[in-house]
Amino acid sequence: MQLVRQNDKNITKRHRTVCAALVALLAAAVASGCAAESGDGAARGKPAAGQPGAAAQAGQAPAVDTRAERLKREQAARVAAAKKWGLAEVPLAAPAPPAVKPRITTREGFEVEGGEELPPVFTTVPTKERIVFLTMDDGAEKDPELLRMMTELKIPYSAFLSDYVVSDNYGYFKEMQARGVTLSNHTLNHRYLPGLSKADQRREICGEQDEIEKYFGKRPTLFRPPYGNYNRDTLRIAQSCGVKAVPLWNAEAFPDRMEWREWDRDLHPGDIILTHFRGRANWKGSMADMVRQVMKTITDKGYAVARLEDYV
Repeated sequence: MQLVRQNDKNITKRHRTVCAALVALLAAAVASGCAAESGDGAARGKPAAGQPGAAAQAGQAPAVDTRAERLKREQAARVAAAKKWGLAEVPLAAPAPPAVKPRITTREGFEVEGGEELPPVFTTVPTKERIVFLTMDDGAEKDPELLRMMTELKIPYSAFLSDYVVSDNYGYFKEMQARGVTLSNHTLNHRYLPGLSKADQRREICGEQDEIEKYFGKRPTLFRPPYGNYNRDTLRIAQSCGVKAVPLWNAEAFPDRMEWREWDRDLHPGDIILTHFRGRANWKGSMADMVRQVMKTITDKGYAVARLEDYV
């Protein structure tokens, strides 16, 4: 009987040892889990930094947050810029440009005889979007405030240059080009083209093509004849030296008013707006005043300014 009792004691002792070991293992597992949850590594079930899958899991949710934050920052920047430059309202953001540019045709009443294959002459880009296009002619006024203003407001515009007023400061327009503005052709000397010979028209149009390519590195594809006047020779010559389209305008902006081509004196989707590089010596205000005036009109009417070259 004593042997039996001794065996029972051994069994009981071994049982207690096994239980103690199990308790110790369980405690270690719990401690390890808590450390994974509260330590510097990834939470339980997520790969630690540097482990496969960590970047993918870490990047999914923040990608949405990052885009939302970016849009929020951009809107805040627009609001701040509008306030800084004294705009009455924050400019509306233009939609993304079309994947395929619209087909441009000559406006009715602007045709020339036999001009079906010549560059189209138009005042409005065909689109249903509530957008307009801002263009500036000549280049006489070289206001550094304009460069800063348009860059900070992120308002796109296109420049049509005449060399006789640009040549004293090509650097100003190089800076403009570096800020994303397309530089196009407005002839060498801003002469009335229909009154010139073919040879003189060629000097005016193709000569300006050469000057812009020489000083700015790119031959223009857009051309605007001075005063909006042209004939068939004008379009043929322009086409021969690289011009693809002839955008005119449907409204004109000044620091104190708008002038309209259409009877309803209003904006329409795709309208091209003309203004000039002018200053206080020529009109009642600065170029910044002109921008404030035209943007008030555009924004009040529910339009945004888009980039002409994205559509033409």
